[in-house]
Amino acid sequence: MDLNADLGEGFGAWRLGDDEALLDVVTSANVACGFHAGDPSTMHRVCRRAAEKGVAVGAQVGYRDLAGFGRRRIDYDHDELRDDILYQIGALEAFCKAAGDRVRYVKPHGALYNTAAVDVVQSSAVVDAVVAYDPALPVLCQPGSVLAQRAVDAGLTVIGEGFADRGYLPDGRLVPRSAAGALVHDQRQVVRRAVRMATDGSVVAVDGSEVACPVRSICLHGDTPGAVDLAGSVRDGLRAAGLEVRPFAAGQDR
Repeated sequence: MDLNADLGEGFGAWRLGDDEALLDVVTSANVACGFHAGDPSTMHRVCRRAAEKGVAVGAQVGYRDLAGFGRRRIDYDHDELRDDILYQIGALEAFCKAAGDRVRYVKPHGALYNTAAVDVVQSSAVVDAVVAYDPALPVLCQPGSVLAQRAVDAGLTVIGEGFADRGYLPDGRLVPRSAAGALVHDQRQVVRRAVRMATDGSVVAVDGSEVACPVRSICLHGDTPGAVDLAGSVRDGLRAAGLEVRPFAAGQDR
C-alpha cells in the first residue's frame, strides 16, 4: 500500500507543514507546482529531498489560485485548464530532472480534485493534459469518479486513492470542508479507517453506511495539526496489518 501526502505547499517565506519529516514517512509526495501553492525554490528543495529518500514525486496540479489555496472552484475553458495543467507538470519535471528523477504520476489538488471527480469538462482537461505530456503517467484520484472513468477510457493507469482523515458521503464523495464531519481528528480512528480501506476496500460514511473504496494509495494531509505523528501511526498500522508500505509508481522503492 502506498502512503501519500501533499508537500511543498509553502510559498516564499511562508511554510506549510513539515516536508522534511513527512518525507521520512510517506512513500509518495504530491508536490505543489506553483499555481495553488509552491514556488521554484520550494519545488526544487522537495524534489531533491524526495529523490534522496526514494520517495516517488507526483505533480499536484491545481487551479491558478494562490489566494484561495486552490480550494475555490473555477469554471475554466477546457483548453485553458488543460494547458495550465500541462504547464505545471512540465515545471515540476524540470526540478525532478535536476534531482536525477522524474515525475511519477499526476494528482489534482483541492477544488480541482473535487470538481474533476464529477465534471466531464474538467476531468477531460486533466486527462488530455496527461495524455499530451506522457500517457505512461498514472492518475491518482478517487475510485469510481468521473475522472477515473475518463482516464481509463483514454488508456491511462488509474490509482484509486482513499483519505483516512477525511469524511465520506454515502455516494463516495468527500464531505465538503465547510460541512460538519469533513475532517477526522482522532488518531486511532484515522488508523482504523486507513487499515480498513487498505484491506477491505471500504470506508464508513458520515451516515454510518459502508462505501466501497478500493484503493492502492492512502492520503494524509500535510497541513493537518500533528500530521507527521499521524502519518507515522498510519504507516505502523498498515504494517501491523501485514501490508508492505511502498510507492505504487514503478521504479521506486523505500
